Amino acid sequence: MFDLLPPPLDSILAFVVVLGVLVFIHELGHYLAARWCGVHVETFSIGFGRAIASWTDSKGTVWKLAWLPLGGYVKLHGQERPEDVPSDVQALWIEGRTFHEKQIGARAFVVAAGPLANFVLAAVLFAGLYFFVGKPVVADNPNPPALIGEVVAESAAGRAGLQAGDRILAIDGTAIAGFSDLQRIVSAAPGRTVSLRVQRGAGEQTLSATIDTRTVGGAEVGMLGVRSAAPPQRFEPVGIVGAVAGGVARTWDVTVRTLAGLWQMITGRVGTEDLGGPLRIAQMSGQVAQLGVVSLVSFIAVLSVNLALINLFPIPVLDGGHLLFYLAEAIRGRPLPPRAQEYGMKAGLAVILALFVFATWNDLGHLGLFRWVARLVG
Repeated sequence: MFDLLPPPLDSILAFVVVLGVLVFIHELGHYLAARWCGVHVETFSIGFGRAIASWTDSKGTVWKLAWLPLGGYVKLHGQERPEDVPSDVQALWIEGRTFHEKQIGARAFVVAAGPLANFVLAAVLFAGLYFFVGKPVVADNPNPPALIGEVVAESAAGRAGLQAGDRILAIDGTAIAGFSDLQRIVSAAPGRTVSLRVQRGAGEQTLSATIDTRTVGGAEVGMLGVRSAAPPQRFEPVGIVGAVAGGVARTWDVTVRTLAGLWQMITGRVGTEDLGGPLRIAQMSGQVAQLGVVSLVSFIAVLSVNLALINLFPIPVLDGGHLLFYLAEAIRGRPLPPRAQEYGMKAGLAVILALFVFATWNDLGHLGLFRWVARLVG
């Protein structure tokens, strides 16, 4: 379906589908948990802004599909505290069905159910792939060929003209047997200009690259700016039990790897240029959709884990921030003062906006906007 559309419409449609699935499952987790705890749900919205379509179910919940597909929300009945709303609004509350009057454990469960639903979605999608397609088994090769899968924007490789699909055969006349050889030679040559013999298609060509320099652990190391192409895979058929176990294990593995990568960014061991936002997700959605349903489903599963983790960060405004407030309430025996919550929400919103701007800046650089402007001005 996506390959029938011209770019960038294919990426836009793929992005809407991917984000729509993730947001729907996330908000469905909140919705089901609220219903389980006896909280009336006033609104279930996919997207923000004016509604494209809406309907009201038999329970009185308004379901909306809004025109801006960048998220969604569930409006819980009586989510505000009594002291924060006028008496005429309180008069409309249904006794026993408001969110604020529930025990702290129930409120925390409703909030945590959104990220939990995303973890479950990832496990189900991975399990489905394992059951219907098979479990991927990567060929055991500690030194795969130096075949480039991706070139990092604004990197030494990008400036040299390297492309995805190129295979690096030699550096300054030294043969490259595999990707680990490439990493070893490049890391030891920060700032040097080297000659690369590259196989591209059926032919060979020689390129010149000036290795970037990065300080890691107090020492300067060289960076070329390429990622290895995915090694060939074969798929082993598994039964339903093995598929479920594999889906859970794969979800856990993605979670651990994501947190490890984030920690490396925080500690400065790796750069933050890979931190992407909506533009990068939209671009990747279109690219992955072109590879087929299996790749798209796997991509949605990985993003679902990322969405769950992001929402669990202890930042006010996010689900993790609300859970942090509930933890403080449980320790203190009463909620935090309104002013403290207000300041926390403002600080959390500032952090989210800063991250959004930073990620969008990375996205624009990755898409080549700055290079285009530089060429235009020059």
